Amino acid sequence: MKIGNINTNKKVFIIAEIGNNHEGNFELAKKMINEAEAAGVDAVKFQTFLPEHFVSFKDQSRLNRLRSFQLSYKQFKELSKIAKKKGLIFFSTPLDIKSAKFLNTIQPIFKISSGDNDFYPLIDTVASFGKPIIVSTGVANIDAIQKVYDKILKIWSSKKKSHKNLALLHCVSSYPVPNEQANLASIIFLKKLFPNVVIGYSDHTMGINAAVLSVVAGARIVEKHFTLDKNFSDFRDHQLSADPEEMCLMVKKIREVEKIFGKEEKKIQPCEKGMNIVARRSIAVACDLTVGTKLSSSDLTWVRPGIGFSPGEEKKIIGKKTSRDLKMGEILRKGDFK
Repeated sequence: MKIGNINTNKKVFIIAEIGNNHEGNFELAKKMINEAEAAGVDAVKFQTFLPEHFVSFKDQSRLNRLRSFQLSYKQFKELSKIAKKKGLIFFSTPLDIKSAKFLNTIQPIFKISSGDNDFYPLIDTVASFGKPIIVSTGVANIDAIQKVYDKILKIWSSKKKSHKNLALLHCVSSYPVPNEQANLASIIFLKKLFPNVVIGYSDHTMGINAAVLSVVAGARIVEKHFTLDKNFSDFRDHQLSADPEEMCLMVKKIREVEKIFGKEEKKIQPCEKGMNIVARRSIAVACDLTVGTKLSSSDLTWVRPGIGFSPGEEKKIIGKKTSRDLKMGEILRKGDFK
């Protein structure tokens, strides 16, 4: 999957999910981009919404909080420019259709939140843009994931867009997620079930261990909530977010893990090429032999290094007569028998 200049086949795409942790403070939002860039992430992500098109008017307490967290479209446009100047990919999750249409003018990729992976009018709208899409799979079983997968690919097929631009993130929608319910094995399961799309992980656990370990399970996109201070307010997302120090450590560990993990292949590594002689065995004689001895299997043993006949080539030797005296453990060469 190509996201900006990043190919997820070659590099794990790390997202600092700022979300609403700015709590409507534009200056704080800008500072968070700066700190995310310093931590080494690839992208910053926000949430863009019109409160009245997101939450029922009957839920006044939540509606009021969302209004206080809301940034204007103009401010998001400015944030996208700041992120771009710092070499970061900027994108925001739309939580209503109007916001999706606005975001299409300023970002190269979209994300569908777990809560909206069955909000089909929004999914239809976002898919119609033809840009890469990341779908979080929280609160969804396989049937629900298959449905959104099929829907997006059907729209893209009509537009002749590649299915390689779709990613599914394993996600557990709880804040926070207990470690015993993070179930990172779901990443392996999703990779087998959807081999033609990118599989990643959106983390809601406390700490960074799950996010780092997800790469071992095969995640090529890792998203972690980001805050400047876990105790910034009583807004729940701060506590489960990584602060700048943790985010920096998480990025460092993920980069180490992806180096160690390597590629899904099996071949001799450059560092072990000399070992094909040192660690391999050769066919040798198991006892002292005089010239003219007819070699039998009981006369043979196998010793290092691998500079002579290899194990498995015994038939080339058995039944031949020695052309000289041989000492026990001496490696047999072509000129040692007639």
